[in-house]
Amino acid sequence: MEVSFRREIGDLRLGAGDTFHGEGIMAVTKALLQSGVAYVGGYQGAPVSHLLDVLVQAGDLLEELGIHLETCTNEAAAAAMLAASINYPVRGAVTWKSIVGTNVAADALSNLSSAGVIGGALIVVGEDYGEGASVIQERTQAYAVKSSLWLLDPRPELPTIVRMVEKGFELSEASNTPVMMELRIRACHVFGSFEAADNRRSEFSAANRIQQPATFDYARLSHPPVTFVQEADKVHRRLPAARAFIRDNALNERFGPDSGDIGIIVQGGMFNVLNGRLAEAGLSDAWGNLEIPTHVLNVTYPLVPEEITEFCAGKRAVLVVEEGGPDFIEKEIGQILRKADLNTVLHGKDVLPMAGEYSPVVVAKGLSAFLSRYGRNESARLDDWVDAVCRHSEAVGRALSAPLPPRPPTFCTGCPERPVFSAMKLLRQETGPVHVAADIGCHAFATFPPFSQGNSILGYGMSLASAAAVSGTQAKRPLAVMGDGGFWHNGLLTGVAGSVFNQDDSVLVIFKNGYTSATGVQDVPSSLPSEHGRGKSLDIESTLKSLGVKWVETVRSYSVSTMRKTLKAAMDAPEKGLKVIVADGECQLARQRRVKPANAKAVAEGKRVVRTRFWVDPDVCTGDHACIRLSGCPSLTVRPSADPLKPEPVAHVNNDCVGCGLCGEVSHAAQLCPSFARIEIIQNPTAWDRFRAALSARLIRLLGGHAPAPQAPRPAAPQPVPAE
Repeated sequence: MEVSFRREIGDLRLGAGDTFHGEGIMAVTKALLQSGVAYVGGYQGAPVSHLLDVLVQAGDLLEELGIHLETCTNEAAAAAMLAASINYPVRGAVTWKSIVGTNVAADALSNLSSAGVIGGALIVVGEDYGEGASVIQERTQAYAVKSSLWLLDPRPELPTIVRMVEKGFELSEASNTPVMMELRIRACHVFGSFEAADNRRSEFSAANRIQQPATFDYARLSHPPVTFVQEADKVHRRLPAARAFIRDNALNERFGPDSGDIGIIVQGGMFNVLNGRLAEAGLSDAWGNLEIPTHVLNVTYPLVPEEITEFCAGKRAVLVVEEGGPDFIEKEIGQILRKADLNTVLHGKDVLPMAGEYSPVVVAKGLSAFLSRYGRNESARLDDWVDAVCRHSEAVGRALSAPLPPRPPTFCTGCPERPVFSAMKLLRQETGPVHVAADIGCHAFATFPPFSQGNSILGYGMSLASAAAVSGTQAKRPLAVMGDGGFWHNGLLTGVAGSVFNQDDSVLVIFKNGYTSATGVQDVPSSLPSEHGRGKSLDIESTLKSLGVKWVETVRSYSVSTMRKTLKAAMDAPEKGLKVIVADGECQLARQRRVKPANAKAVAEGKRVVRTRFWVDPDVCTGDHACIRLSGCPSLTVRPSADPLKPEPVAHVNNDCVGCGLCGEVSHAAQLCPSFARIEIIQNPTAWDRFRAALSARLIRLLGGHAPAPQAPRPAAPQPVPAE
């Protein structure tokens, strides 16, 4: 797992009278248990990856409560789980990353919404929107509106988040409609406390199973002709029921005075940013004591017209703070005001940008423009604050004397995917460029320097499918890459099966690193079984052959020379059809998390431990840095040359090195200078280790080298070994 939540999981057992302290995702987990959920599932993805991780690690507690858990192969499978709530009075919750996960789940969501639910159905999505996002810039709001799914956007405060989870189930049941709850990054990681309640066991669960299946009722199917009846039911019964529940239970909140000539309507998830800027203007404080009437939409769909008209009545103007476009909420509010014949002036995207993250500076500028237009002198304080922030940024720039170099995300040190792209880069130098279909996952980092490879990214596991038309229109075979997570998620059918069926002539590289690494090192079906894992050791190679792939080669990821030769053989093979190369190498992050504690324990017990790393001989290094351009490893850097005849900085391996050997492999494969050597760091060395180290150092000095004399006692002794 990305993080262990063993300590926090103990707090999930807290009950009435206890106070729960923690972050947003842990609060959501506790709220699910307090809500009597019967089943949970999902597919990991930032910023909600650890919701599923926590549930997996809390397996004992879930078993006690009779909660059924599924770690789904993709988001569509997770959404389909909610079918249990269509016919049975059981509550279910699923989770994934939006917007990409919602795209995958869209078919199941549409059918689920059409049929409606009896038991409460809650979908917790990570709203990954803004500058720090890792996906396309779209909002969940569009899906909610399109499919008539009610959407919660809770104010980033733990008691509110917990209440929205609990009320979300009730809203779902009151209106027979699935409910989505979007959690922005800040909401997922906000810290706080709330008064806990007892965990509830569902009336029907894995511990108390439903004995008889539901009586057949065609009206519960999402299938014509009843879909026409269901569509009318959405509008005439479910929507009014939802609005009544929202109003009666005060899911939306009011802050500030009861009256005023201007007001603000804000999405719940944006409240903290807005409140911070109002505080800078002297119109609020850290506790949310606002001096401007503010309507907080913890439910952004559906809106309740009566709430909107009541809030806007008597006001000259209202500012709508709605992050991102299109302006769904602002337009609907405008329509509500027009139908109510209210003349309140509506502002939003005229003073705030249509697209992009609503950062504090962006909100401050928009709020200042709004306040200034209506004669509020607090706008001057906001302008001063924005100017101060900008001056500080300029001062930092002047102090640095030059812009900071770009630092794109990259592979972890020792990542087994990096050598594959080194091999691809060497092949490109030899044979010329080829079309590379990139994919979602760690391997997408290869689109950044120093590799700069990838012509398209169309979705998780979709790389081979995106190369289908290219294979039929270009002279060279396209090369697609995907991870083992993407392979099981989508690539198996949309890519491999489709390619075999259509006899496409492409090359596919599958990174078999054992996990869905980019989302926190979760297990996939091909993961090896472990004490805390859920891997089943499904064999990728056998699966490929069972689908009819005849050309399959498995290559050790770190062998750059072998990988380059295999890639060239696949590109040049005379036979037509799909060629698959399985790059086999465990995720180094997972390996280090396993190896480091084991080594630390062994060292503490006085056992001899050997750690391998690499070293650059500065006397041999030529300073051309080709090794860095072909490797890109974070541990491979430069330092000033001590030789006056070599003014260029020389390559240097820092202490982050994990000894994967890529730098030596690249130097060998590209026929670079032989400056790399493998060294062994020995902890708790034996007398023989000390003797060898002393003898080696003496011989090096006799031969004119610069090895220092060993000091006694030495916990570690480097021993240069020629790189393979």
